[in-house]
Amino acid sequence: MGKGAPKHKGADRRDDDDRAPRNEGLVRKAPIAPDIPDEITFDLLDKTARASLRTLSKDNAEDVGRHLVMAGRLIDIDPERAYQHAQVAVARGGRVDICREAAALTAYATGRYADALREFRTVRRLNGSSEHLPLMADCERGLGRPERAIALAQEPEAKKLSAEASVELQIVIAGARMDMGNAEAALMTLARISTKDSQARVRISEAKVAVLRALDRNTEADELEATLPAEGADEPTWADEVYLYDTEELPEPVEYVAPVESAGEDDASVTPASGDANGADTMTVVADDESAGTHKDTNVPEEPKNV
Repeated sequence: MGKGAPKHKGADRRDDDDRAPRNEGLVRKAPIAPDIPDEITFDLLDKTARASLRTLSKDNAEDVGRHLVMAGRLIDIDPERAYQHAQVAVARGGRVDICREAAALTAYATGRYADALREFRTVRRLNGSSEHLPLMADCERGLGRPERAIALAQEPEAKKLSAEASVELQIVIAGARMDMGNAEAALMTLARISTKDSQARVRISEAKVAVLRALDRNTEADELEATLPAEGADEPTWADEVYLYDTEELPEPVEYVAPVESAGEDDASVTPASGDANGADTMTVVADDESAGTHKDTNVPEEPKNV
């Protein structure tokens, strides 16, 4: 799975608590394994992830590894299928932290915030890492519990996060402040964030625009929004690969001339036809139709030649 914390979902959340009940049966139905293309091999998994799967049998490790590769490749383009692959990996390697991490990230990507939070907590217990603390806080927001998101940011582990993860966490906390109706506190949180990452600065500014509008400071919001890059401006488009040609420069197509065959024992006779507008001759083939007792005239066009 990808490194670092994906940006939080913001408004794209389900606020319902979809956590599985605690008295759920111990035996769960095995997930249906999605198909994996033949070109997806265990070797495509990074070296560290492959090492994590050594506790599994060789065949099972390779199978789980291929599902993890698919989960990583699909999470941004088809998160639901990525989630299905991650569920298979968990069913077959549930004691391996990277399997639970894949389940957490794909659950988060599909809006299953209760499931994601549960898996993130499991990952934390397995490897002792708090790198996903920003996403855990955002899951609490998604479940309608912004005060718990703020509480997570106040844990001692939050001070040990990387610079990138710290920025993510502060953006989530600003959102939690907004959820609680405290736009002024959200703006102060965003104003205190310092980063050299250009993409992070853009996201901070986008969050500030939303907060300023919530405070009815629309003029400031408009001015800040005007400094932001247009959405999708840096993304390549299909039009970059289109080439235009002037059709007036192309040669005129040449008519196909049917070959003249010997009319010895054949039932068809061939007679020449008048030339067409381009000066090319065509042949009119007259064939006997014994069933109808009539003749059919068929003009055979000339096949275009490669120029």
